[in-house]
Amino acid sequence: MSKVHLLSLAICLASTSALAVEQGEYQINGFGTVGITHLGGEDDLDYGIQGQTNDSWRGDQLSKFAVQMQYGITDTLSFTGQLATKPLQDSWEVGPGNVYLAWQASDNLTLRGGRLGTPIYMYSETLNVGFSYPWLRLPEEVYSLVQITNHDGADLLYNRSTGLGTLSFQLAGGQAKNRDIYSLDNTHDIDYNDVFATSLALSTDSFGTFRIGYAEADIKTSIDEVITNFVGVRENFMFNDLDHQKGKFSSIGHQYDNGTWLSAVEAIKLSIEANDTAETNAFYLMGGRRFGDFLPHVTYAQLDAPAGRQRSMTYGLNYNLMPTVTLKGEFKRVDVS
Repeated sequence: MSKVHLLSLAICLASTSALAVEQGEYQINGFGTVGITHLGGEDDLDYGIQGQTNDSWRGDQLSKFAVQMQYGITDTLSFTGQLATKPLQDSWEVGPGNVYLAWQASDNLTLRGGRLGTPIYMYSETLNVGFSYPWLRLPEEVYSLVQITNHDGADLLYNRSTGLGTLSFQLAGGQAKNRDIYSLDNTHDIDYNDVFATSLALSTDSFGTFRIGYAEADIKTSIDEVITNFVGVRENFMFNDLDHQKGKFSSIGHQYDNGTWLSAVEAIKLSIEANDTAETNAFYLMGGRRFGDFLPHVTYAQLDAPAGRQRSMTYGLNYNLMPTVTLKGEFKRVDVS
């Protein structure tokens, strides 16, 4: 049993959300996080989707910045582009984020094409916008499992008001070539071919937002590492070799926020079609309450994978410095068996 403790502090900021622009108009918005982390507990461990959190005080696990521009080509056709910088292990990666054209076909229907966010998780739409969710880092028992954040292709967005609330449907498809996946303390190349993702959400005034989602892709990657075998000889060992094997991901979640109380729960299942024993299940449950500008919250998360179980408890406290700036602190204990 391994135990680690993570202490994190960050300031999250965002400008006002971009609205629809008319022909010839443009809007520029930005968001970012400035944060530091420290890990204690067992020796020689690291933590995080890219493994940057270790036993030194570091600012390259949480910190990220992005600017987004939206331009109205016509009254119904617009261009959106992002430029972002974020950490990739021990270096910083600067490049374009989501870049796409959007056509407002009707009041309810929007069609988009380009590099788009992939609707994998409940918070996929604002995955890198730390200001938009209560945590410093999204629960990694869930959010580390599928590391694809966007794809090259197209999607369809449909929204409709009903007697129960606003119904939102998204359908996406495309591919994501030459992406990075973090495993075994290193990054490896991975291709996601024939990406298909869909989600359905119902937003109500009194009961919060309910969401279900499904995604799949043909995965190609090789994850190997040099190890010392049982006779003391160092050799290259293949831990995972996927050649266009279909990965399937399903999720269900709920968010609630009435201005005082808030909660979130999300459960997922990940499987590889050719390996029935490789199924992974994970979930988290979060609750919090606002006291003026303060928001204390607590989260329990659990991951059950073929290699074992990971559990964590996260205790957080947020303070609203300004309407668009939040100071966040967290203490997290992680147990791995």
